[in-house]
Amino acid sequence: MSIVQRQIIFGLSVSFTVLIQFSAVFFYTYPLGEWSQLWQREVFDLPFILVVPVLSVMAGLVFGISSGFYWRKNFDQLVGGLNQLHRGRTLNPVENGVMKTQELEQIWNQLEKVQHHIAEQTKLSQKLANQKAEDQEKQIQKIISQERNRLARELHDSVSQQLFAASMLMSAVNEASDEESDNKRKQLQLVEEMIHQSQLEMRALLLHLRPVALKGKSLKEGVEELLKELVHKVPIEIEWKVEELKLEKGIEDHLFRILQESVSNTLRHAKANSLNVLCIQRDDIVRLRVEDDGVGFKIDEAKTGSYGLQNMHERAVELGGTMKIVSVPNKGTRLEVTIPVIREEEAGDD
Repeated sequence: MSIVQRQIIFGLSVSFTVLIQFSAVFFYTYPLGEWSQLWQREVFDLPFILVVPVLSVMAGLVFGISSGFYWRKNFDQLVGGLNQLHRGRTLNPVENGVMKTQELEQIWNQLEKVQHHIAEQTKLSQKLANQKAEDQEKQIQKIISQERNRLARELHDSVSQQLFAASMLMSAVNEASDEESDNKRKQLQLVEEMIHQSQLEMRALLLHLRPVALKGKSLKEGVEELLKELVHKVPIEIEWKVEELKLEKGIEDHLFRILQESVSNTLRHAKANSLNVLCIQRDDIVRLRVEDDGVGFKIDEAKTGSYGLQNMHERAVELGGTMKIVSVPNKGTRLEVTIPVIREEEAGDD
């Protein structure tokens, strides 16, 4: 039952109660000689006994409807404020004529304090993330970079070169095959295709063995460099829209790592033909979206067993943001991360 309906019922109940009490007091003070006088006496050309209840009911309806809409407007304002807090946005100013009661004004003031507290916590969390990213980069980035480069170099010098040599050898064998051995030639062509596919997967693996830090680049530069390199190394159509964002290093680093993890999952598991990346900022909200047209997966099953998804979710939460994944089997997957950007003046206001 809505607040308007409740107030209408309350108004009718009050008007009916007042009518009963008023009638009892009136008839006790001025007793009627005959009950027929109630029908004989007229008000506005209507019997007295009909006019009084009708007026009472109308007064109750007017009171109930007006108070119901008044309270609903107040509660709508409170619900809207809670939604704004949930989305990480700034509370809208209170409309004129709303929150006139002391209790509602206190609730709204508490919401503003909660918003201020959340802004401070988000700012502190992002600051800690920045410090953590810088400390970790100084302590382990050199070791990680050396190890990843060593693995990439060894794979390139051994497995990748062997696959290339095998591919060239199979091409030569296929060209030299007799026309009469169709069966054999088809089998050799199949082997050649498998080697070619292994080469593509090896290139993708070598690409993702690169150091994960941006190394002095902006987020836009790092993302574009990563995706441009992918375009030349994997058979997948890639489109992107990345804006130049002014973010702190810790936020950029986390977003870049989330993007790398998501793209890596797409290349390894999605079997997609196209990949679309979007990274923009609107109304102090940074939005990163990675979408493919691959095989998709069941989200409930993936959440329980995927370390990569859990890692991306933790990175988003660490920045005070959220991560949402929508995946439909045989239709594709969309990952979207939203991060609030807290400015210095906003977090410092009292």
